[in-house]
Amino acid sequence: MNTVRSSISHSFHDYREAVTASFVPLDVSRVGADPFWGRLRTVDVEPVHVSEVSASPHLVERTSTLLASADPSYYKASLQVSGTGLLIQDGREAVLQPGDLAIYDTGRPYSLVFEEDMRMLVLMFPREHLGLPPDIVKQLTAHRFSSDDGLGAMIIPFLQNVSQNLDRVGGITGPRLVQSALDLITTMFASELDLQADPNDSHQLLMQQIRRYIDLNLGQPDLGPTQIAAAHYISIRHLHGLFREKGTTVSTWVREQRLEKCRRDLIDPLLAHLPVGAVAARWGFVDAAHFSRIFKAAFDMAPSELRARTLAG
Repeated sequence: MNTVRSSISHSFHDYREAVTASFVPLDVSRVGADPFWGRLRTVDVEPVHVSEVSASPHLVERTSTLLASADPSYYKASLQVSGTGLLIQDGREAVLQPGDLAIYDTGRPYSLVFEEDMRMLVLMFPREHLGLPPDIVKQLTAHRFSSDDGLGAMIIPFLQNVSQNLDRVGGITGPRLVQSALDLITTMFASELDLQADPNDSHQLLMQQIRRYIDLNLGQPDLGPTQIAAAHYISIRHLHGLFREKGTTVSTWVREQRLEKCRRDLIDPLLAHLPVGAVAARWGFVDAAHFSRIFKAAFDMAPSELRARTLAG
């Protein structure tokens, strides 16, 4: 099992070091002259780093000088639990009140300003695990999602419960809880993008339909451009053009979605009885050796290694 690690700092220097070590390189500075206190509780549930951050007023900055081209890019989904925060990224600002959720990208500069005592739940994970193209997610950075209405009223309370029960995240059900949290966040973001879609933009609306179709049919081994194009009454050439506009290809998108589904199943303790080959076949991979090769290329470890490492905790 993964253990929740807790660090309480009455020294600002210690808190700054703990935050940088836990996330990515950051500039952290004090706000105000009052005595500082800070607390950081973290648990790693591969591939998600879950943290609860509590502290007195301070400023966090991911500056351009701290970015390195070789660094992996992560998304950070932050739920404001108490206090108020200001998130700034991509030319947008979001004032976060308790019960508000926002996403930001560590691959680009951002700032977080806390002018009062605060508590925040932060989920940091590789960008590819959100299940949405980065160019689309960029539209949602520094955007406030409220628990007062829409899907946020159903999804954010679940995340609030995660914050209140962090020890459970470190238990045997942790991978499933964290994956549920990611799935819900993806659902909320995808819904927001659908609402923002221009009804006159036929390409955008068609891509939404195609992505849903692919997601529902990933288990079919023969799922490919011919079937997808025919299901939407478009030419294969048109289909390839739609994905090219998003900086990817049909085959790449299908493969990435399948691999992500397999990864989720492999880290799920409730599916540990399924052989690796059965997990692969479940999501359309009929050649076990081919699956193992492309899985290792994508996640830097063999499927069996990921499963063993996760279940060992």
